[in-house]
Amino acid sequence: MSAQRTPLSRRGFLGGTLMVVAGAVVGCSTNPTGGSSGGARTTLNVWYHAYGEAGTQQAALRYATAFTKANPDIAVKVTWVPGDYTSKLNASLLTTAAPDVFEIGDFSESMARRGQIAELDDVYGSAASDFNQGDLDYVTVQGKRYGVKMIDDVMMLYYRKSALAKAGINPPQTFDELVAAAKALTTKNGKGLFVGNDGLGDTPILAVLSNGGGQVENGKAVFASPQAVEAVAGLKRLHDDQSLQLGFTTDWWDPSALLQNVVPMQWCGLWAMPQVKSSLGDDFGVLPWPAFKAGGTPVVRVGGWTSCVNAKGRHVDAAKKFVQWLWVEQTDLQKDWAEGYGFHIPPRNSVAAAADKLATGTAKDTVQLAAKYGRSNPGTWDSAVGNLFSGAAAKIVAGGDAATLLADAAQQAQADIDKQLAG
Repeated sequence: MSAQRTPLSRRGFLGGTLMVVAGAVVGCSTNPTGGSSGGARTTLNVWYHAYGEAGTQQAALRYATAFTKANPDIAVKVTWVPGDYTSKLNASLLTTAAPDVFEIGDFSESMARRGQIAELDDVYGSAASDFNQGDLDYVTVQGKRYGVKMIDDVMMLYYRKSALAKAGINPPQTFDELVAAAKALTTKNGKGLFVGNDGLGDTPILAVLSNGGGQVENGKAVFASPQAVEAVAGLKRLHDDQSLQLGFTTDWWDPSALLQNVVPMQWCGLWAMPQVKSSLGDDFGVLPWPAFKAGGTPVVRVGGWTSCVNAKGRHVDAAKKFVQWLWVEQTDLQKDWAEGYGFHIPPRNSVAAAADKLATGTAKDTVQLAAKYGRSNPGTWDSAVGNLFSGAAAKIVAGGDAATLLADAAQQAQADIDKQLAG
């Protein structure tokens, strides 16, 4: 359920809305505005991006039905948004058609500072102590919580055991070993590693973090540090060796390149593990992105989705009630959402402990990697900042000067960060 997965090819449904009124699902127009219906005094418009996993839309509708059954005065309209969800959401929030409840991928600190999302400390109540502390910190701005994490998505390196064993290669534990493995596994019939159709994906961030660098710290862009320059420049080795799969029918978030034996190593997510297991059996393992060099730290990315309330909406109290009911109180539904449609880690500790499908095998290995090496983007890492960084990285692997390019990108990013922090 990665925030970056937007292609339409995997979507089982077209974008549109469905309304749940007094426990019944009623078809609606594709206009996402809400409205009262039946005996309900309030209609909430709840937005989801169009998840690729089969069954997710039906699950969202079931949850809405259950909520309305428990709260007959509140109807729920589920809006399933395909394509560029983030752009559509940002545009909608500037209009009267904005949703009452919506999910976001990487949490945005600026949305809280601008007053776009409501403070939700009262929604957590005493259950706050049962949430993963990292997830609480993730949505905290100036001491207040502005969202409830729905799932934690872990991204890591998959590899086919048999392919590495046949080539006499051990699972890479350092960046040098990863480069060597990708080169050795590259043949006239295929490449050794897939990290994204652009040949970059998450690797620039992974490189920086694995070498002791950072992204944004204390409101300052720090991705032009000597550690960052060294690590991003090091990615050029993978490109020079021509060991990266460039372009595929789906991007890194879909495991098809690995499953179709196009590559023996692929950066992907925990959500894909049921599909990988079904196709490969036990012939796969998972690894963190390796430390860039001695003194560095392996990295797995932790993203996911967060439920937020539109602070400027017409039904803030009802919207908070929905978020509290679903993402704080209904632990059985949280467990269903986390392991019923691909694998994800539940943010509530008690729910995570009860997630049986994550308790064994490679799924358990991934959960442990996330606990030990998981890193999330900072709240100021918005699309503008991220695009500046990734744009510089693309020029670096093509031969540009890393120090100059990253310094220029960081300077431009700082202007955006300053605006975010100004509210």
